Amino acid sequence: MITALDFTIVYVALPEIGREVGFSSRDLQWVVSAYAVPFGGFLLLGGRLSDLLGRRRMFVLGMILYGAASLLGGLADGAGVLIGARALQGVGGAVLMPATLSLVVTMFEEGRARNRAMTVWAVCGASGMSLGALLGGVLTGAFGWEAVFFVNVPLAVVAVVGAFGVLAPDGVAGRGGVMASGAGGRGSDLGGFDLPGALTGTAGVTGLVFAISRGAEWGWSSAGVLVPLVVAVGLLVAFVVIEARSRSPLMPLRLLANRHTSAAAGAILVYGMTLQCVPYFLTLHFQDVLGYDAMQAGLAFLGPTIGIALGNLAGERLIPLLGLRGTLLLSVLVGVAGTVVLAFSLSADGTYLGLLAGAVGFGLGSGLSFTTMFILASTGVDGHEQGAVSGLSSTVLQAGSGVGLAVLVAVADRGTGGELAGEALRVAMVEGLRTAFLVAAGIAVLGVLAGMAIPRRVPVSR
Repeated sequence: MITALDFTIVYVALPEIGREVGFSSRDLQWVVSAYAVPFGGFLLLGGRLSDLLGRRRMFVLGMILYGAASLLGGLADGAGVLIGARALQGVGGAVLMPATLSLVVTMFEEGRARNRAMTVWAVCGASGMSLGALLGGVLTGAFGWEAVFFVNVPLAVVAVVGAFGVLAPDGVAGRGGVMASGAGGRGSDLGGFDLPGALTGTAGVTGLVFAISRGAEWGWSSAGVLVPLVVAVGLLVAFVVIEARSRSPLMPLRLLANRHTSAAAGAILVYGMTLQCVPYFLTLHFQDVLGYDAMQAGLAFLGPTIGIALGNLAGERLIPLLGLRGTLLLSVLVGVAGTVVLAFSLSADGTYLGLLAGAVGFGLGSGLSFTTMFILASTGVDGHEQGAVSGLSSTVLQAGSGVGLAVLVAVADRGTGGELAGEALRVAMVEGLRTAFLVAAGIAVLGVLAGMAIPRRVPVSR
């Protein structure tokens, strides 16, 4: 929940951060991007390190990094310090998220027990996006923008202490770790660690996420976007070549031969490009169109948050009945329908109740998708490679949301420039947001293709 929550908890606090810390309107977006870029770039590495060095170790390390960065962010008195703190948060999140997911997967046997555990994980993770907006509004309104960072510190302390009492020790370097798996290794694998793959993969994904996150603002033809994009593509090509030849690859390419994992990657990519982006635009509608303050905007996210939680819980019950294939197809249809209803519910003079049906419908589809996709990704994968799969799944989600947000922001902003102000601007924003939601719903339909690629008979219980 913490890693997902932090994407949105600062959204509603951004205006106050801009005023008090001294960001220009052009630079304020870096408060978001400084977290998103390292988070997306280091996920593959974080996931593989969980397999190699031990999942509890990486969980604790990620929590310590995250808590320290959050404390630094709350104490920041300048833009540079705050951006640095957000970047460190992103690295901590990239270590923490795959460690958590792989812990859940490996602690429970594939089937009913794992489905139950993944449901609990998904309730926390998928609702974090909406809950972040809720907490961001409440905390900013009551205590100021610093509270959106300070709130993570006690949570991190409790989690670190709890890890030693709840999670089993990793042993010597963890199962399948560096010391156990490759003490006699040669060359740059460093005894089981794929250093060339780590460097090219991390740098390539980081560059790709950076270029995507800046494209809409700087222009896709600008040197600041094209150069890192070209370099990132080159690095990722080199990464694939290295992984194909490495004895201990960071991302074993054979995992994509697993039809469950490859289908999940496709579904997660589409989800990231579409439903994952909806909370961002809802925040804009609540604050810039309906005129809600930070606390009101946060409370408005109770509707979609409840929908997401209900969707997560429904997934556990539907998977044994419909299978992973049927449940994923249903989740896509529900999410698309809810997003379309939400799009046509937008109005410059509308009410919250008028949005509620669409918001809850979107939440149901989103929550149902989240649970199903990540259960699907881990199906049929050996325990010693679950960290790599977790890193892959999380990286695809982050890359998809980066692409989707860039595209949908460009769609939403069309027609809102020029000399528009007041009521005319609000009406233009509604039209832009409606178009963005409809485009997102249209792209989300591609999730059906990923669902069709799932084998018809997938073991879902034992």
